[in-house]
Amino acid sequence: MSVDEAGTRQVDGGADEPGWDVDPDDESGVAVVAAVGRQIKAWREAAGMRAGEFGAAIGYSEDLVYKVEGGRRIPRPEFLDRADEVLGAGGKIAAMKRDVAQVRYPKKVRDLAGVEAKAVEIAAYVAHGLHGLLQTPGHARALFEARQPAYSQDEVERMVSARMARQSIFERLPAPALSFVLEESALRRPIGGTMEWRRQLERLLEIGQLRNVSLQVMPTYREAHPGMDGDIDVLKFKDGTAVGRSHGAFSGRSVTDGRQLRILELRYGTIRAEALTPRETLALIAQVLGET
Repeated sequence: MSVDEAGTRQVDGGADEPGWDVDPDDESGVAVVAAVGRQIKAWREAAGMRAGEFGAAIGYSEDLVYKVEGGRRIPRPEFLDRADEVLGAGGKIAAMKRDVAQVRYPKKVRDLAGVEAKAVEIAAYVAHGLHGLLQTPGHARALFEARQPAYSQDEVERMVSARMARQSIFERLPAPALSFVLEESALRRPIGGTMEWRRQLERLLEIGQLRNVSLQVMPTYREAHPGMDGDIDVLKFKDGTAVGRSHGAFSGRSVTDGRQLRILELRYGTIRAEALTPRETLALIAQVLGET
């Protein structure tokens, strides 16, 4: 079985089962998935159902049931919903979707999303392409599918879902202050084909009009600027602390020291000053969209 973009289970005779592999190095994730699996197994056995019988009832294979119950596979939400219904759990199994949602994405992505969720200010310059918070699902999928060595389709979908989950930051209240600077070349590369390119440009126009977002483009005709040697990210938090990182400074490691942060902020401030204004940026994006 596999899952298409609409979330429908389909038998394809060779593809992997719906769900996500557990990263053995993710200790907290392993513990959560193991606990969920044990609870599902307990409910199944209490209902007097064999694994194969249970799998047939919810539309999944016996092998997947064993993997989920053994903590070797992260179940998708629809698996838990069907299990709850078939086993008469009264919402207790379905409620575990909240636990699974916390660990179904790779740990490094969860850590990044956790930091972004706490930030009251985010400033980001991207030297190549678009920041993950700005990407459409199709754009992100095309990028992951282009990686070498190639990811499996299941890995691609998992990473796309994780990247999209981070974008809940745009719905946060109170809204954080978000500032992005991207290179003009990122607007003109048709990632994912013409239709996806247009969707991405339209998404940028939407985000750029949010009151808590400053979106700027560094035009290609500008000469050298402080971001030429790599991305810059600075995140500030409510308690006055901050963390920053740049591929071109401090060996690419994250920094929290005030002096080092000021260096990154100086570089980012110079980049913003040399980039188009937010209004000019929206006009340029609209122009490129009109040309596609």
